[in-house]
Amino acid sequence: MGLVSGLLLLPLAPVRGTLWVADHLLREAERQSGDPRAVQARLAELNRALEEGAIDEAAFEEEEERLLARLDSPVRYTGGRPVGGAL
Repeated sequence: MGLVSGLLLLPLAPVRGTLWVADHLLREAERQSGDPRAVQARLAELNRALEEGAIDEAAFEEEEERLLARLDSPVRYTGGRPVGGAL
């Protein structure tokens, strides 16, 4: 990239930086969503919230069902690449 084109693209640097961060956050969220350890940790947090009265039984069951379905999913994420299923 030449000096002139670099200078012309300079105002777009914050946008490119924001898109880069958003992309990495999305990849990490996808990776964690299929990580059984992350799901189990979230289930433990959910149990504590129920025991402490922070959530009611209906909210607990709804979130627990969603998390358990995630564990049963045939798709697992490792480093942002789906394994064991189709996407």
